[in-house]
This record gives sequence, C-alpha cells and structure tokens, in this order.
Amino acid sequence: MKPDHDRTAGSAARRPRSGAEAARYALLRRLGPVLKHDMVVNLQAISMLAEVLNARLERGSPAPAEFQTPISKLNRLARDAVANCLNVAAWVEPGEDQSIRLRDGVEECLGLLQSNFNFRGFQVRKEIDDADFQVWRITLRQLLVSSLIELTDAQPGPCEVRVTAKVVNGLAGITVQVSALKDGSEAVPFEPGYRKLEWADVQAIAAAESVELVRKAGRIEMQMPRALATAPLQIAPV
Repeated sequence: MKPDHDRTAGSAARRPRSGAEAARYALLRRLGPVLKHDMVVNLQAISMLAEVLNARLERGSPAPAEFQTPISKLNRLARDAVANCLNVAAWVEPGEDQSIRLRDGVEECLGLLQSNFNFRGFQVRKEIDDADFQVWRITLRQLLVSSLIELTDAQPGPCEVRVTAKVVNGLAGITVQVSALKDGSEAVPFEPGYRKLEWADVQAIAAAESVELVRKAGRIEMQMPRALATAPLQIAPV
C-alpha cells in the first residue's frame, strides 16, 4: 500500500488538489462509455444464454446432460461479470492501490481503449519489457490512459500510436508517441461525449502521483518507480 500523503511530480509544478481531482473527473467522464460497455457485455451474454435455456425448457424436459455445458458457461460468464464490475468500480472508487506487473498494466490500459482506437482508424504499436517489474496499478492507469487520450485528442485523423515500456536503472520508462498515418486514410468524425483532455490534466495527475513526465511534439515520456509496499503486514483475526 502506498503511503497516504501529498506528493509532487519531479519537475512538474505543484498544483492544488482540486486540479488533480478535476483532471481525474474529466478522465472518468471520457472513459464512461468504455467502462459501461465492459460492465454490461458479460451480463448481456448471461441474459441471452438464460433465454436459450428457458426456450429449451419450454419445449419439454431435456436430459440433464444437455444442460451441463450451458450451465458451466453461465457460471463462467457470471464470474467474468463480477470481475468486470469490480474492475469498473475501481475506476470510480480506487480504494487501496495494488501493484501490477508493468507489461500486464500497459496491456490493460491499451485493451481499455482498443475499441475506440479501432473505430477511429488508429494503429497501435507496442514494445513492452516482459520483466517482472511491479508498478502501482492506479497510477499507471490514470497516467497512461490520460496520456493516450490527450495525445490522440490532438490528432485530426487516423494515426499510429506507439507505446514503449522498458525497465531502465530501476525505473519503468514509458513513452507514448502519436504520429499521423501517411496512407491516405480518411478521418472518422469523432466528437467526445465530454471535453477533450488537455496537457494540464495529465500534468495535474502526474503531480499528485509524484511521477516525472515530459511532453514533446506528439510524445509523452514518464518514469515510474517500482511498487514497494510500505505498510506493515497485518494478520487477519482467527
């Protein structure tokens, strides 16, 4: 668990807590459609499978063996639905931060935005270290996703999104770079349901999380320390 105290981000200027909170709210609003989809996708599958089972029952009483496979699938979908709902809830109420392997965390962030990028004609390239290096999950989520959205919001049309994550000198170095595609792809009309994210939003979140980042033309670089538990272990009561 990370210590609970105010943090500032390296070279970034100190910003009031309200600035970080406003940036996090804007990020959450932008992710609303994606999170809603992730929450209901398994529930919709459960509903459809339940209708199929109900139709079979209405046609008669089939042998119990015919229900074993669909019921097993129903149980799996229910477990996935619970996991997805908890994952979405963690965006609204993060709770205690947990560590996650760098590669898994980056893949999780890219997976969250995949459908949006596909719709807009973006091509994603990634190069991620497979080292067993742990970072804070919430910090990575908020900074990497906000960086991806801020950079792509500034693009007038389809582009290539390149994400690089490497462990260098005991730190996770993450670079997000966006460049316009040169294959003549037509721009897909896109207007976010909430305001576009700005560089100031990403800076505010970075300052609150003590993460150093630099923005260049179409590029954001950040460094994250290894996630190390600082709170003493607690023994659960018997």
